[in-house]
Amino acid sequence: MIRLGEKQNLLVVKKKDFGVYLAETENSEESILLPNKYIPEGLSVGSRIEVFVYRDSSDRLIATTLMPKITLGEMGPLQVKQVTKIGAFLDWGLEKDLLLPYKEQLYPVEEGKTYLTALYIDKSNRLCATMKIYDYLKTDHDYHRDDTVKGILYQVNEDIGAFVAVDGKYHGMIPKKNYHGGYRPGTEITARVVTVRPDGKMELSLSQKSYIQMDIDASVIMQLLDSYSGVLPFTEKATPQVIERETGMSKAAFKRAVGRLLKQKKIEIVNGKIRSI
Repeated sequence: MIRLGEKQNLLVVKKKDFGVYLAETENSEESILLPNKYIPEGLSVGSRIEVFVYRDSSDRLIATTLMPKITLGEMGPLQVKQVTKIGAFLDWGLEKDLLLPYKEQLYPVEEGKTYLTALYIDKSNRLCATMKIYDYLKTDHDYHRDDTVKGILYQVNEDIGAFVAVDGKYHGMIPKKNYHGGYRPGTEITARVVTVRPDGKMELSLSQKSYIQMDIDASVIMQLLDSYSGVLPFTEKATPQVIERETGMSKAAFKRAVGRLLKQKKIEIVNGKIRSI
């Protein structure tokens, strides 16, 4: 059976002026056209060739030797070439762009930007992209607690946290308690594995272990003081929203870092402001 959306090694069974027909075996009833522009030199009847099967602009099954950036069931970052009334069209490496329907978008996409998507077959038996990749992510990784991982943040739920595709293919989530905003979906992040659940899904944190993170946060505050000419117009008593907006830290993390800097006599608090010493 010739499979839509997949790479296949097919047999050349017939040659025509406009291309060759491919099939699984010599006696297969089903065949598919490989147009002349994709035929490599020396290909003849009886030869096998690896192709990708998709639908052309007339919605007919067709083969190509061009290989897309993702195949059926796979995920990858694809760039938006055009946004239209029916959805967005993505560059996936073939002549015909890939449709990302509006119903498969987690949020509005923009031309020129790249989004993590998966390839699926819709109810009309056409290849389409989806940003709803949760069910495509895997859990068969070798990561352990306290490992550092890289991933793409693909969705934020204010009540739960942020969802991350670790290495672009594994389940990861930053719980609400560890997520303090500041990252848009599509952002590449570096995180620490807090725990690996029995089902293989990872709980992540954007922070290092507390004693390491405190030094990092203290350094951020000192750099921020330099940008403010040595005086921050707020202290750890400011609202969590102000602290997060100005520093990217939670109020608790900011308070710990300020405490460390006070102890190290690098700063002082005067009249509701933090000053470098």
